[in-house]
Amino acid sequence: MARAQLRARSPVKDPFSAPGGNRIAVVDIGSNSIRLVVYDRLGRSPIPIFNEKVLCGLGRDLSLTKRLSPEGVTLALENLERFARLVDGMGITRVDALATAAVRDADDGPAFAEAVKRRTGLEMQIISGSEEARLSAMGVLSGAPDADGVIGDLGGGSLELVGVEAASIGSQITLPLGPFRLMNVGGAEMPVGYVDEVLDGVDWLAGFRGRSFHPVGGAWRSVAKVHMEWVEHPLRIIQHYTVPGDELAETARLIARQSKSSLNALKAVSKRRLETLPYACLVMSRLLERLEPAEVVFSANGLREGHLFDLLSPEAQAEDPLLAACRDIADRLDRYGFGSSAEIAPWLEVLFADAPAAERRLREAAGLVSDIGWAEHPDYRAQHAMERIMHLPVAGISHPERVFLATATLYRYGRSLADIGQQRLVDLLDDQAMKRAQRLGAALRLAHTITGGATRLLQHTRLVLDDDHVDLILPPDQSALGGEVVQRRLDSVARAMDRQGRIIVAPKAV
Repeated sequence: MARAQLRARSPVKDPFSAPGGNRIAVVDIGSNSIRLVVYDRLGRSPIPIFNEKVLCGLGRDLSLTKRLSPEGVTLALENLERFARLVDGMGITRVDALATAAVRDADDGPAFAEAVKRRTGLEMQIISGSEEARLSAMGVLSGAPDADGVIGDLGGGSLELVGVEAASIGSQITLPLGPFRLMNVGGAEMPVGYVDEVLDGVDWLAGFRGRSFHPVGGAWRSVAKVHMEWVEHPLRIIQHYTVPGDELAETARLIARQSKSSLNALKAVSKRRLETLPYACLVMSRLLERLEPAEVVFSANGLREGHLFDLLSPEAQAEDPLLAACRDIADRLDRYGFGSSAEIAPWLEVLFADAPAAERRLREAAGLVSDIGWAEHPDYRAQHAMERIMHLPVAGISHPERVFLATATLYRYGRSLADIGQQRLVDLLDDQAMKRAQRLGAALRLAHTITGGATRLLQHTRLVLDDDHVDLILPPDQSALGGEVVQRRLDSVARAMDRQGRIIVAPKAV
């Protein structure tokens, strides 16, 4: 089997220059779980193409024995060998293996790293607590560039806290507050006093009171899943799930007080997570009590994504993650090979002078992926396209923004939320935003009808808006682009704006 080597981190200028299509694998060896994730490429918005997790519990008794769990070591070695064979079979030439708190703190951590190397060929990097905190923060910032507040990454053995402001990483600390440690503090009682004592020692937390809190880590993602279940949230996506701070603090307190039988009734949480969940909720509730955040914004991105983000050049890091992902999708799905539908958003911009400035990037994203359903069966195209947009594994987008994009895509294919039984999604958008999403969908439908999907033809046309009309202007030599079907699509756009639609043939149209 080919030996997988960990290469030193350095900025990657050309994300397509590596062999094998630049696929990259990250093995994350934590206190509770080990995970292999293979990404399609190293870029601004990498997409996982394989993801497998095993709960090994390497750090289960670390606070008592100072050594890794023997059962956890056995399970970890078996599964790390499986991971190594998988990436070898996939032809992945770069595998980065990152070990965190358990291996870092255990007396036998170096011996475990050697055993992994002998058995699998994986060169493990044991990262420091400060580096773990930094990479976790980088992961959150990769998906939420405007994050402002405190990032908290809870693993089985430790809690990393990082202050972020204006996309810059500030104060950071690693604390011994992982659930496995807490299970061995205070006997049968929940170690509230110990948690308070540790958190009270972090003097810089007070400076972030009232701002946002960004939780990372499997245990805290489970809290988000429970909250989604309790409030019947219509979109079960962790990334950017946002809850008022006081509401989530109460949820965490409730979960922390649940009996074992009550915890077993939680459908949203895997049975193997239930043992550590109350301790994770204890830490969250005590932390939120100090921070009093206006909102809690969950992140599905953490250490692994931060590691990949850290490999990029500053220019690549500065890209908008949503637009980068949509450009990639458009390029892969381009049916004519003419480009990525970048012409659409500027062409229809005249219709949205009344829209908030923040929606402009959403219209650009919608234009880029507006042909996402072209290869689907016509009877299911609208719903499948809408669902793909709703559940894309991309960052840089809130849940209401996902609904906005998905609704626009649905209307682009001539359907509505009522048609497909998705009316509950309306609750995530206000009435005016929903109307603008419908208008955007109608405009996208018009653009694709005029051009047959070869959107570069839009350069010969333009839209003009006045108090009574939406006019499609065509030059004489392109007048054939009009017609009865185009008129119907134009009328749909005009109705959405309480106007009438006209096709006008005029010289010097653009």
